[in-house]
Amino acid sequence: MKVLSHGVLPLLLLLTLFNNANAQCNSWVGSPRETEAKEAHVLYRQMVKGKTAADLAKLDDVSFGIIYDNWLKAYEIAPMADGQRANHYVDGVEIMKAKKEKSTDDAAKVAADKLILSLYDQMAVCYPKEIGYALSRKAFDMFYMPSYGYSAETAAAFKNAIEKAGNSAEYIILEPIGLVVNYMFKNNLMTQADARFLVEKSQEIADYNISNNEKYGQYYEASYARMEVPLAEVEGKIFDCDYFKAKLVPAYQENPEDLATIRYTFNKLKTQGCADTDPIMMELKTKYEAKAADMNAAMQEDFLAKNPGMAARKFYEEGNFSQAIAKYQEAIASETDDSKKADYYLGIASIQFRQLKSYGPARENARKAASLKSNWGRPYLLIGDMYASTSRNCGSDGYSRGLAVLAAIEKYAQARNIDSEVAAEASKKISLYGASIPPKDEAHMRGMAEGARVSTGCWIGETVTLRYN
Repeated sequence: MKVLSHGVLPLLLLLTLFNNANAQCNSWVGSPRETEAKEAHVLYRQMVKGKTAADLAKLDDVSFGIIYDNWLKAYEIAPMADGQRANHYVDGVEIMKAKKEKSTDDAAKVAADKLILSLYDQMAVCYPKEIGYALSRKAFDMFYMPSYGYSAETAAAFKNAIEKAGNSAEYIILEPIGLVVNYMFKNNLMTQADARFLVEKSQEIADYNISNNEKYGQYYEASYARMEVPLAEVEGKIFDCDYFKAKLVPAYQENPEDLATIRYTFNKLKTQGCADTDPIMMELKTKYEAKAADMNAAMQEDFLAKNPGMAARKFYEEGNFSQAIAKYQEAIASETDDSKKADYYLGIASIQFRQLKSYGPARENARKAASLKSNWGRPYLLIGDMYASTSRNCGSDGYSRGLAVLAAIEKYAQARNIDSEVAAEASKKISLYGASIPPKDEAHMRGMAEGARVSTGCWIGETVTLRYN
C-alpha cells in the first residue's frame, strides 16, 4: 500500500484505517500475507532499531520513506506483529513523531498527533499487559502536544491512564498531572472532585511503586516529588486537613503498628496540608522513622547476606579487612561469572597488598584475577605497584633496588599494552619510576650489559631485561 508522504489527507486516511480495519488486533500468524508482513517488519525494524523519533527525523527522505512504507505495510497486515510484542505500535509512534517533525504543514502535524494517540489506544486494547505503558505514554505525549496541552482532553487522558492502568501507570505521568491540576484548577477548568481524584490516585500509584517497584521505585519517588511543587499552590483549596484526618486516623488507630498504614496515613495527611506540628502528624512521623529504620536495617542485613561481594565492600569501608577478604572469598565460591570472580580476586589482592602488606598472597590473587578476565590491565598495575613500593627493601644498593623497579615498569608496560583503559595511568607510572632503574655505573661494575636477562631476587623473583640510567 503506497501512501503519500506529505499532506493532511493521507494522514486522515491512515487514521480511518487505524480506527477501523486494524483495530481488530490481528497478528501475522496464519495470515495469507504472513511472509509479506514478516519481510516488511524485518526491513523497517533493522532501520529503526535503537533510534529515537529525533534520529528518524534526520534521515533523508528516501531512507525514511522505506521505513515508513514498510512499517505501514507490516502494520496494515498485522498490527500485533507476531502477537508476542508490541513493536508495530511502539515503532509506529516514533515513526509518526518523526513524520510530524519532518512536516512543515501545521494541519498535518495535528493529524499526526491524532494518529499517535490512536496507536496508543489500539496498543492498550490489543496488548492489555502493556496498558500502563500505552495509556501513560498517550497522556504524557498529549500534554506536550501543542494541539492538546492544558486541555480537558489531556486531563481526561491522565484520568483514564490512572483508572485503567492503576499501579502499572508509568512514573512519567506524575509531574505533568501536577502541572495540569495546578493550571486547570486555578483557572476554574477542573472541579475540586476531579482534582482530588487525580492527585489521590497519583499518590497511591507513587506510594505503591516506591514500596514495591525495586527497579523504578526511585523514579516514582522523584517524579512525585516534582509533582508536589505545582500542587503546593492549589492543594490547600482542593483538600481539607480535618476532613482527611477524620477519614484516615480511625483506620490508623485500628492498626497503629503497621508500617504501610503509618506511611500512607502520614503522606496522605501531609498532602492535604496538615501541619508538621499537628500532634497526630508528629506521632505518625516518629513511628514511621523508627519502624523504617528497623526495616531498613533488616533489609540491609538480608541484602548483604545474599550479596557477599557488596558485604565485602562494606567491611572494607569500615576498615574490617579480614572480614572483607572472607566475604570476597564467599562471593567467589558462589559466583559463576568469571568476570565478577576476577573483580573479587582483585579486591582481595588490593586489601592484602595495600592494607595488610602481604605481598606474596596479594600477587597470587592478582594473577588469578588476570587469568579470569582477558586483556585486563588492572591486576598488572597492582602487581607493578607492589614491586615499586617494596623496591627499597630489595637491596642496599641502587642496582638491586633498580631491578625491582624494572620489574614494576615491565608490569606497567604489560598493562598498557593489553588494556587501553589503563594506558594513561600505566604510562604515568612508567614515567614516574623511570629515574629509579639501575644506575649505569653499578651495572658496569657487575659486568652487566644492557639487554641482559637478570633475576631481580628479593621476594619478587622475576627475570627482567636490564636497562640502566
